[in-house]
Order: sequence, then C-alpha cells, then structure tokens
Amino acid sequence: MKKIYDISVTISNDIVTWPGDPKVDLQLPIQIKKGDACNVSRWQIGAHTGTHTDAPFHFLDEGQGIDEIPLDVYLGPCLVVTVDPKVNIEREHLAKIDFKGHTRILFKTRNSRHWKNHNPEFDKDFVAVGITGADYLVEKGIKLVGVDYLSVESFHAEFEHPVHKKLLGNHVVVVEGLNLYDIVPGEYELICMPLKIKHGDGTPVRAALREL
Repeated sequence: MKKIYDISVTISNDIVTWPGDPKVDLQLPIQIKKGDACNVSRWQIGAHTGTHTDAPFHFLDEGQGIDEIPLDVYLGPCLVVTVDPKVNIEREHLAKIDFKGHTRILFKTRNSRHWKNHNPEFDKDFVAVGITGADYLVEKGIKLVGVDYLSVESFHAEFEHPVHKKLLGNHVVVVEGLNLYDIVPGEYELICMPLKIKHGDGTPVRAALREL
C-alpha cells in the first residue's frame, strides 16, 4: 500500500494565527460525562486558520467563493520542492527549478520548523512568495501553489497585496499553512479537501500526500 503523509496542522486553542484574525476557541458544551446523550463541540475559528486554502474572494471582491472552485485542482500529481531564500521566493529562485511538467507546486522552506516545534508565536519574517515569483508561476501555468506558513505573501507586503491578487486573479489556487517538515522533496499525489462554504473567502483543509 502506498504511504500517505499528513501535511496538515492540528487545529487547537493554542495554534498560531495571523495577527488580527479570530483566535481559535474549541469548546465541548454538550458532554456525555455531564449527563448528555453524546458529545457535541462548538468551534470558533477564522477561515484562514491552520492549513487552509484561499478563494479569489479573499482579495478580489468579485472573485469566486470557495464553493465555486473545481475540486480537481486540489487533487492530483504535485511536486514538493525545497527553496531557501532569505526573504521571498522570486523568479531567480524558481528559474533554477525543473517543475517536471507539474501544475501543483508545494514549497518546503525553513518555515516548516515552526510546525515541528509547535511554535505558538507568529513569525513576521517567514519565507513567502515575492511578486516576481508570482509572475513566474502564472507564466508557467501553475494551477496550485502550496506554502508552509500562514500566507503565500510576506507579512511586510504592500496593502494592495499584489502577490495574492496576481495568483488568485489568474486562477492559481493557494494553499497555506502546510507542514512539510518531514516530507522529502519529490513527486507525490496531493489530496486536499476544502469545506464547501457558500461564497467563502477560504476554509481550513485536510491535506495529505500519497506516494506515486
């Protein structure tokens, strides 16, 4: 049987979140041990918590909601590549990579150590994709980009968020918050399922890689 690797981050009350986003609040108001017939939990989380995907509507007011994105882009062959820029992943870094015809690319960087170490503190200086990198990905016909921290775009990005708008505006699906720490770079099958939320701006996902 082909091995499956879970590349999702566990959502808990102490998970790191984007500054200003809703904090996670997981509760169990109905409990068997309190005399109830079953256990029923209540969740309060932001749409961009943990391992999640962005819909175009996140940054484009007329863009697609998460329920309008075809599922096939989230499922299929992908390439995990290691990149180690000091700041942003730009065209100069990507031009050295052989994408091997893949249209789903996951970037493994030093960011993944945060998930390995369960770091609850937000890192403002995480590795992200720069605008020339986003341009290159669009030019290459990439359909899905995955990154190993909470945003594909730098925390220090301009207010207009050009990287998100470049990717989402060109129908490039973005998956953020992947835990790739234990993943050997190479070719895999990506399995990534978003929740079907009416015109949602994003949603947590359960993401996994399966050996080809």
